[in-house]
Amino acid sequence: MRVFAVIWAIGFFLKEAQAWGFRNGIFHNSIWLEQAAGVYHRESRKGRYQLTYKEAKAVCKYEGGTLATYDQLEAARQIGLHVCAAGWYDKGRVGYPIVKAGANCGFGRVGVINYGYRLNKSERWDVYCYNPNSKECGGTLTDQQRIIQSPGYPEEYQDEQICYWHIRVRYGQRIRLHFLEFDVEEDTGCLADFLEIYDSYDDISGFVGRYCGDYLPDDLISTGNVMTLKFLSDASVVAGGFQMEYIAVNAFLLHFQNDTSCCFT
Repeated sequence: MRVFAVIWAIGFFLKEAQAWGFRNGIFHNSIWLEQAAGVYHRESRKGRYQLTYKEAKAVCKYEGGTLATYDQLEAARQIGLHVCAAGWYDKGRVGYPIVKAGANCGFGRVGVINYGYRLNKSERWDVYCYNPNSKECGGTLTDQQRIIQSPGYPEEYQDEQICYWHIRVRYGQRIRLHFLEFDVEEDTGCLADFLEIYDSYDDISGFVGRYCGDYLPDDLISTGNVMTLKFLSDASVVAGGFQMEYIAVNAFLLHFQNDTSCCFT
């Protein structure tokens, strides 16, 4: 019986590692950054690929920055900036930085994937801004336990915030998310300010929910070793913000805790 349990555990972890290790064709065995060397990626509040060239410049200017240059984008890429999303950068060009290529990202290449100069400035993409003095918002987290707070907490968060937290723990672990405080501007459908949670390494798949108001959400447990949090605030009302804690837990133990047909003696 003990031998069977060991064999089952090995198979379980191999299956989980295979399922959790790849995302959009990229093997996430390193820490990819969405902000580095003053360069950062932004998208519209409406979602991906919604900004014209004029709007992209306005986004960067509003945050005290400018459109990133090719050299700035490449310098950031060399220290880990990796975003599989095309965006405007200076001189009306579009591209994105890739650290490690995948089947669906980078066309099998690494570097700044350059779509070139765009004659039609009404095309809609994301944007890459440059501001060496920009405040960090979000990040990639790999600790076994960590507190996550809205920008400026315990003070109220500011207008026009777009923050991503990518959590990645060890293979064979899951992420338990526990909310400590939560106060985000409330409106019907959570269209103004909101926190979104994804059971994946990005905000494309694995949507869990969108949260606003002052109701404390229930604990959440990921199905894999990655989770993404996305916080957006609009240009009007602000609120107290949020504080939460994540803890890495053993997926093997969780499986047996949820299996009523098995128990430890």
